Amino acid sequence: MQSTPKRDGSSEAKAALPIITFNDELNLFINGEKIGMFHIGHAHTDGDALLYFTKSNVLHTGGTYSKERYPYIDLDSGGSINGYINAVKLGLQPIDHDTKVIPGHRKLSHKEEDQSFLKMLEDLRSKISEEIKAGKTEVFTKTYDALDYGTGFINSKKIRRTFYLSLKD
Repeated sequence: MQSTPKRDGSSEAKAALPIITFNDELNLFINGEKIGMFHIGHAHTDGDALLYFTKSNVLHTGGTYSKERYPYIDLDSGGSINGYINAVKLGLQPIDHDTKVIPGHRKLSHKEEDQSFLKMLEDLRSKISEEIKAGKTEVFTKTYDALDYGTGFINSKKIRRTFYLSLKD
């Protein structure tokens, strides 16, 4: 009987388990550089983490930042729009205008683009929340569609649906 491969390609459950785990925060030192790791709950999924390389001044955001695109928020895996916004805010705290920001997808970024991304998320959350309160089930993303946010994997229809499902309860 053949077993199903795990995420790391192995067939053995024990071999697929992580070697290092953490709850909220973890500091590692590699080549003398402190790397802060921060667990982010309920953002892209329920298992996201930010990594900040203190000496290099680099932030790796994983799935919690999609440069110039709508994000993928996996509601079935514990993600939510409010958690996603909180993750972006947390990622902005330790960085400055010289920080290199590495999104989970797309090209290298910087603080101003990350702040613009946060503004888009907060703006859509506000507009969609208002639409939900007004009893509407369809909302619009026209402003950000014009900036090509909806041309990636997550198009306008998908992001509207995700925000709606995340906020309606």
